[in-house]
Amino acid sequence: MKQTALLRSLSFSVLTAALLSACASVPDVSALADTKTAYDKHIAAFNAANPHRVHSVKRADGNVINAREFGAQFKGAGATYVLMHGFPDNQRLYDLLIPLLAKTHHVVSFDFLGWGDSEKPPAHDYKVSSQRADLDAVIATLEIKSAAIVVHDLSGQVGIDWALDNESTTAELVLLNSYYNAMPTLVAPGAIEFYSKPGVLRDIARWGANKVESRFKAGVANQLSEFMSTDVARQQFIPVIAHSAPSIRPAFFSSVSALWPEIEARANEGVRMKKFAKPVRIVFGADDPFLNSGVAKSFASLFANSCLQLVSSANHYVQLDQPREVALAMQSPHRASGACRA
Repeated sequence: MKQTALLRSLSFSVLTAALLSACASVPDVSALADTKTAYDKHIAAFNAANPHRVHSVKRADGNVINAREFGAQFKGAGATYVLMHGFPDNQRLYDLLIPLLAKTHHVVSFDFLGWGDSEKPPAHDYKVSSQRADLDAVIATLEIKSAAIVVHDLSGQVGIDWALDNESTTAELVLLNSYYNAMPTLVAPGAIEFYSKPGVLRDIARWGANKVESRFKAGVANQLSEFMSTDVARQQFIPVIAHSAPSIRPAFFSSVSALWPEIEARANEGVRMKKFAKPVRIVFGADDPFLNSGVAKSFASLFANSCLQLVSSANHYVQLDQPREVALAMQSPHRASGACRA
């Protein structure tokens, strides 16, 4: 009995340290205790302002993912922006950028299996091959013939892989604070680093996170806070994204466990990246200490037909901190070198 109590106490301490130690401060979000109210309010306001279609996309294995389609009237008139999220977030990460893009383009966003509004099978292996199945299903189901692949964070690997494998269908590739293979300045956030390394402490922390969802939710909120530069973005989006934190635990732990093996698996892709002829836009928040400006410059050196835009006053979630700057960088005429927009 005493041993069980000790393990429980230790798990709480480790979990708190793992999820909170990397964060500058606890976010000032009074609605964190009642994220459902904030989430429902955001969804209602967004849907009212941005009419769109919601699709239940079935994968080859029968699992269903949630996708949203905007600007359907522009479908076929140009490339479709396909927006993909990272972790520990979901497609709501693009809710400030989508209205700007959908004024003139067909836009699709979706939640990977295990995240957001998509199904969450608990025993699933949530590695890049699973995310690739999601992307393949969305592109096939929505009959996208020309895709502008937009990636962020975790989705960098699946999006770049897909573009390299489907260059004829790829109109362009847009990298927003992403990672792919090993790069000299790449740094994993504290919680991601902790949960990516096997060990007793990690296993205890995972056990605690699965036992007490409020602690995991608070930890996710703190990690989200560190990913944004503006208080406006924190106040609006921490409750919205953290609301689904308890339900993403299987996908989070599975994905983060595969982090370093997936990075190592792409060690030899530099040759294919160099040969990739389609436009590549690298638009990174300049304040991101993890997927930082050094990572952005490494991408620029690997993709010959690329432009690079470092967005000031923007952190890891560049699309929330500076959505207008991101939209301008994405929609300006592409230049094969230098900044993405003058």
